[in-house]
Amino acid sequence: MKKRCEILRPDTDTVKQLSKVLKCSPVFASILVNRGMTSPENIFDFLNPSINLLRPPFCIKDINIAVQRIYNAIKDNEKILIFGDYDVDGVTATTILYQFFCFVGIDVSYYIPHRLTEGYDLQVTHIREQALANRINLIITVDCGSNSHEAVQAANKAGIDVIITDHHKISNPPPPALAIINPNQRDCSAGFEHLAGVGVAFYLLISLRKHLRDRHFWHNRAEPNLKEFVDLVALGTIADQVPLTFENRIFSVIGTKVIQGSKRTGIQALVEVSGLKLQAITAEDLVFRLSPRLNAAGRMGHAKEAVELLTTIHPDTAEQKAGLLNQMNVNRRHIEKEIIDEICQHINNNPHVLKKSALVFSSPKWHLGVLGIVASRLVEKYHRPVVLISTKGKEGKGSARSIPGFNLYEGLQACSKDLESFGGHPAAAGLKIKYEKIKSFEQHFEKTVQKMTGPNDFLPRIAIDYVLDFDHISDSLIDELESLKPHGPGNPAPIFMAKNVDVLSSKIVGGNHRQMQLRQTSGRTGKTFRAIHFNAKTDPPLKNSFEQIIFRLDWNRWNGKKTKQIMIEDTEAFAI
Repeated sequence: MKKRCEILRPDTDTVKQLSKVLKCSPVFASILVNRGMTSPENIFDFLNPSINLLRPPFCIKDINIAVQRIYNAIKDNEKILIFGDYDVDGVTATTILYQFFCFVGIDVSYYIPHRLTEGYDLQVTHIREQALANRINLIITVDCGSNSHEAVQAANKAGIDVIITDHHKISNPPPPALAIINPNQRDCSAGFEHLAGVGVAFYLLISLRKHLRDRHFWHNRAEPNLKEFVDLVALGTIADQVPLTFENRIFSVIGTKVIQGSKRTGIQALVEVSGLKLQAITAEDLVFRLSPRLNAAGRMGHAKEAVELLTTIHPDTAEQKAGLLNQMNVNRRHIEKEIIDEICQHINNNPHVLKKSALVFSSPKWHLGVLGIVASRLVEKYHRPVVLISTKGKEGKGSARSIPGFNLYEGLQACSKDLESFGGHPAAAGLKIKYEKIKSFEQHFEKTVQKMTGPNDFLPRIAIDYVLDFDHISDSLIDELESLKPHGPGNPAPIFMAKNVDVLSSKIVGGNHRQMQLRQTSGRTGKTFRAIHFNAKTDPPLKNSFEQIIFRLDWNRWNGKKTKQIMIEDTEAFAI
């Protein structure tokens, strides 16, 4: 599918002023303006993230109520249960709360439901089988709970207090919990809507530690250094694909540095089994190497394996757990490929399917744990909302992913009469549905997508930051670009365009990646650059020149050396 590219045109006077004040290239200044950054002071903070720049959490709704209740639990030696989600965000949030409470010396346990047999969120059965059975006095949810009405009511009836910490869309009215720490609830104006679940949990710890300090709790004991938890905050934040701005950028940058010098036995083992070097870890490694292995526990087995890896201090246990997660990830990739191949083959055999605005498929053969990843891959390939439903059990369970122009959560809300339950974000969601309702849901969802979108929403769009001639590519420019990392939602990697590019040499590597040496025909200096086009069209005849290329720039580091490299994003996009 061809992509449309839009060349961004920042205000030239603002670019010139920023370039002069910051003593940076016009290219870099243009990128900053494209991202809405025009204040030198704010830009300085963005380029130099520090824990000291974190805004205080004390204005988050209900956080003071939660802190006081937890303090009472600590003081009275009550039993606390941390109830988490099974993805990386939930696993890391569970771990930081659990380790903090262990440090304090309180009677604490944690529970994460099994994705396949129990499903998402706190349920009535958990109150009965986990809380009551273990005489729990206080339940703290992390990365879930915002829609657990019946479970919270059951806990209240049993005399168990519930504190919800979460970042997902919250029902109206909310569950009747003692405290709800969710920056996305309507009457919370603290300005932390961007936080992941682990970020919300971390802010609870900041408030709790201060409260304990004010009560002289740390007078005769060491006070925990919360910076040592930021490695896990970074992992959960980056994995959950929340905007990498404000606090999330600070967590990601500082947390990556903490991991580089990690004393956490489980992280060391996970890095080793991922084929990485601890001191050279990057935020990209967190996304593409560490997070998938941690996620594999909840997808292919039980997420408690990931928590046990992150909390162990024993090298042998860490090695065994990391190896287990690595094998789970291998299995996950294999199953994921099988499902993608099956669906793509079905679409190839039934091309009329692509006349629809949404893709809804179901099968009793599909492994629920990988459907979210498969849906994301299909959205990338076909650029329309995708819903995949596994009909293995007593009811259908599915994962959905969306395109930028369609709010998935609102779309599912419009089809809620067909669904048993659903929850998630504008871009990603999960759902439960009775088998006999799947066809009706497919029809209603198709009409909803058509109603809520326009024709341009189905054309993949690439925003071009700068039309960059090869003559202006330099070491200093790539160093400037590196200072913008890590990239992700809210802070995308800078994208460039160059016209009239010749291919001097070319070879296929890794099966379907094209490695090239490029030169721009209009260039005055004759500069040549190594380029790589991942997942390129490798069927001959291969093009020997391009009218235009859309690309990113980065350092290619290998064996202690670094060279400039062009990463081609597209060669066929059309301008609008």
